Amino acid sequence: GGGLVFWHPKGATVRNQIEEHWRNIHIANGYDLVYTPHIAKIDLWKTSGHFDFYGESMFKGMEVDEDEYQLRPMNCPFHVELYKNSPHSYREFPLRWAELGTVYRYEKSGALHGLFRVRGFTQDDAHIFCLPSQVTDEIQNVLNLVEDVLSAYEFTEYEINLSTRPEKYVGSDDVWELSENALKEALGRKGWDYTEDVGGGAFYGPKIDIKIKDAIGRKWQCSTIQVDFNLPERFDMEYVDENNERPRPIMIHRAIFGSIERFFGVLLESYAGLFPLWLAPVQARIVCVTDGVNEYAAECLELFKSYGLRVDMAGGESLGKLVRNAEVQKIPLVFVIGNSEVEAKTLSVRSRHQGDLGSMKPEDVIKEMKQAVVERSRY
Repeated sequence: GGGLVFWHPKGATVRNQIEEHWRNIHIANGYDLVYTPHIAKIDLWKTSGHFDFYGESMFKGMEVDEDEYQLRPMNCPFHVELYKNSPHSYREFPLRWAELGTVYRYEKSGALHGLFRVRGFTQDDAHIFCLPSQVTDEIQNVLNLVEDVLSAYEFTEYEINLSTRPEKYVGSDDVWELSENALKEALGRKGWDYTEDVGGGAFYGPKIDIKIKDAIGRKWQCSTIQVDFNLPERFDMEYVDENNERPRPIMIHRAIFGSIERFFGVLLESYAGLFPLWLAPVQARIVCVTDGVNEYAAECLELFKSYGLRVDMAGGESLGKLVRNAEVQKIPLVFVIGNSEVEAKTLSVRSRHQGDLGSMKPEDVIKEMKQAVVERSRY
């Protein structure tokens, strides 16, 4: 159906690298990973307010065992349900829960646009539950994480927008002021310039939007950090504080990519299909000059694969055509094997970025490739 994405093997390989990097860096930054269902009873969406305020963007419900269920358009209520599964003390905070959660939103067919506007997509969602005194530090931690993640993809220029309290809003003036000041202070600590959209915030809390600038200067809406006073109230969320009272926690929504599908589209545009080594679906191709070198080439192929490197092998055509095919497919490295390479147990290495690197031992190439992958550098 329209707006539903099918991931072919090479695209799925790139996606897997993106997701693995995302998981690892979140775990390293104190997040716990969670998984939640793709559907829920309609009552959940009525409690959250999505049924009333977001109904036009939700798919029709389905009846299961005489109950009405709904595909999720957002992950937030599920994380709230996780929170409410057990009582919480102020000593536990902050709680940081992250999920690569697939959501489904109805978009009119005329609004669909490649990977940038679809009906089913995976958000890199996370929710932070914290104390009022922790908001500034948590926002700054998110900003640091945004920078760490996006810089891995060579995005280093940002346009920041801060949206503040609108005329109609939920939550007390005090908590709005605290949250807006926390967002401003965190941005100040980062030294990031921003534009303030006075009154442009959602009714349930202020937010920061971050646009990234790609390799040719285009801007893309990407990361969002949103304070939410609405869901804690709607779901009667609470914790036991140091005075044995039961206040609401501060809830922070945040996404770095926005969605995996859209971010993948941005990467394709920015890299023009020439992914750096760590992301490339095929990192290197072994090119056989003649069939007589196939045995040695196969040995080299297995050696590279044993180190977790994504390498394939080609032959049976002229050297020029084989090399050209690799270039058209934008494979970062080409290893040419002829009779002299078989005799010397070497590879003739050609880099998309560095040109002809000459003859190298397979073990040396593996070492340099592994280093380039770890450093996420071009090789």
